[in-house]
Amino acid sequence: MTAPFPSVAPPPRLLLGPGPSPVDPRVLEAMARPTIGHLDPAFVAVMDEVRAMLQPLFGTSNALTMPMSGTGSSGMEAAVVNLVEPGDRVLVGVNGVFGGRMCEVARRAGAEVVRVEAPWGKPLSPDDFTRAAAGRGFRLLCVVHAETSTGVLQDLAGLRTAADAMGALLLIDAVTSLGGVPVELDLHGVDMAYSGTQKCLSCPPGLAPLSASDRALRRIAERTHAPVSWYLDLSLLSDYWLGKRGGGRAYHHTAPINMVYGLHEALRIALDEGLETRFARHEHVARGLRAGLAALGLELPVAEGERLPQLTLVRAPDGVVEAAVRRFLLHERGIEIGGGLGDFAGKAWRIGMMGSGCTEASAEQCLLGLAEALRAQGASVVDPMDAAREAWRA
Repeated sequence: MTAPFPSVAPPPRLLLGPGPSPVDPRVLEAMARPTIGHLDPAFVAVMDEVRAMLQPLFGTSNALTMPMSGTGSSGMEAAVVNLVEPGDRVLVGVNGVFGGRMCEVARRAGAEVVRVEAPWGKPLSPDDFTRAAAGRGFRLLCVVHAETSTGVLQDLAGLRTAADAMGALLLIDAVTSLGGVPVELDLHGVDMAYSGTQKCLSCPPGLAPLSASDRALRRIAERTHAPVSWYLDLSLLSDYWLGKRGGGRAYHHTAPINMVYGLHEALRIALDEGLETRFARHEHVARGLRAGLAALGLELPVAEGERLPQLTLVRAPDGVVEAAVRRFLLHERGIEIGGGLGDFAGKAWRIGMMGSGCTEASAEQCLLGLAEALRAQGASVVDPMDAAREAWRA
């Protein structure tokens, strides 16, 4: 019997949404290299190099800095279930989808969850958390560093002090920030952070880089109940990624070997470029993109000093069907952008300029495609590129 379907032949797409981002060809080539065993000494050497390269991206010297097997949400789940026991009180900042998701993960882990709300499109302050704590103790203070649903960049300054005042560990979601803006875990006293490979690292989805401080590891060692997830138990996984004391690597599960190859190459690309240069590139491209969007008469709901450079929220004008614009871009120009979520569902677009997709050429294609899509709906718009190029020259 022959195979009933032809080989997969995905159409060409320029991925300019909230993720995944365009995958660097070097990463795809690395993933095509021969699969070897997950305990092969040659693969163990790759694992050690991945850990060493992840540390500067996270801004940390944490020994337990490693990729979880699974997408960014597995990193979220791993962080919560390892730090939280049933009955623990957890304080979570919610100003978008992913803060809300952390609340649900913590609730399922048996925590008493207290939400600290801010309007979608606005960041939170340390005082917001302190007021919500109201003098009570908490096991964990959680915040989204880069809220993918709104494009808000959360300032981490002062959160360590707020966490200390309530006796809490500090956990951040860095899924969209890692590799696009400074994360600096050690500088800000972050106890645990997780990310994903498919955003600013320009690697396919499938791994969740995670880093845990010594304080977080002590909390895990002092638990009275085992984590509810065996697969995500960091005390077991550390015996594989770091090795057992006085012994070799302990088998836990079969790692996604070729995905680790891909992450290894993605990290090499990021470090070869230089992190400061990489962060500056994301800022530079965002500046021109936003100037072009303004020339099109489009509103950016997030205030200028609070925006992620790698993800821009754009309000759809009155009378324009936002989904129709996305369909036009996808089917007529091969460009994918994201729609709004939650409070912005049906009202906004999310444009990602991440990793290898963060270029002036990508921004130009997006701006010209948007102008064309808006004209197709009867909107009167000007050429956005003069404004974009002027911003890039400045």
